[in-house]
Amino acid sequence: MRILVVLVLSVLCIQPLVGQMRLTNDMQETEAQLKASTKQVNQFFRRFNGEESTDGNRYYEKDKEFRSTSLRRKYMPVLFDTETGQYDPKETENFVKQITDKKNPEFLDFHQDDWVAEVRTTFNYRGQEVSGLLFMRLQAYGQGYEWIIEDVMFDFINGRFDKDTTESKAFIHPMSHELEFMTLKKALKDNKHSEQYTANDFEPDYLSIFLYELNTGNLKFVTVNDMQLHFFAIEGYYFSLSYFNRTGYNSGWLISSLVPLNSENETKQMKDYIYGKG
Repeated sequence: MRILVVLVLSVLCIQPLVGQMRLTNDMQETEAQLKASTKQVNQFFRRFNGEESTDGNRYYEKDKEFRSTSLRRKYMPVLFDTETGQYDPKETENFVKQITDKKNPEFLDFHQDDWVAEVRTTFNYRGQEVSGLLFMRLQAYGQGYEWIIEDVMFDFINGRFDKDTTESKAFIHPMSHELEFMTLKKALKDNKHSEQYTANDFEPDYLSIFLYELNTGNLKFVTVNDMQLHFFAIEGYYFSLSYFNRTGYNSGWLISSLVPLNSENETKQMKDYIYGKG
């Protein structure tokens, strides 16, 4: 009987210890994941530049490891989305090699670099929900900086314009001035694409239309749904940054695409594609 009691007490004592060990292991695993996860965009900048220790402590210019090449090469593999991203291994290697070159390293500058935030939003337009993109950029303001809306892309705005550029398009006759432009009545009546009577290089100003609709109350903000960042800060490359909310070490703000750009023309084409103008 005494032996049985001792065994029962032993089991009761061991179970909490096992539970505590599991809890401790789980906490350590969670802590390790949190340290590995790039939780903020600012943290991505610091890790990209080698301005944060692997324990998450900030490095400053006076610190020995500040922007060290070895630290940056250690961080770069965890700054890519390795679970769903598809990269050319050779191109990725070239990219890391370029930015960590000891003689000519490249860093990100939060305030000065060419980068833009693409914000997916929902608005209410004349009683109906519509989704669209706001392109936000930093600009200097006073002693600091501010985010400004640089451009927009909404179907109900951008879709209004479809300029006919063929030789058979409707046009206003060059002698119309002799008739005091009486042909305008026919040209503009019930015309949903009056942009065909504009100059060859006419480009609609979608942002002005967006602001007009917003200011008149026809368009009302509802919510932000998602965000993505586009970088043209590294010479010869474009990369995007997306947030991956998942368990594991490869999570947080990660590089979701990497594209080599071999000329200014390719850079322009990529920007036009992002802004929906390509």
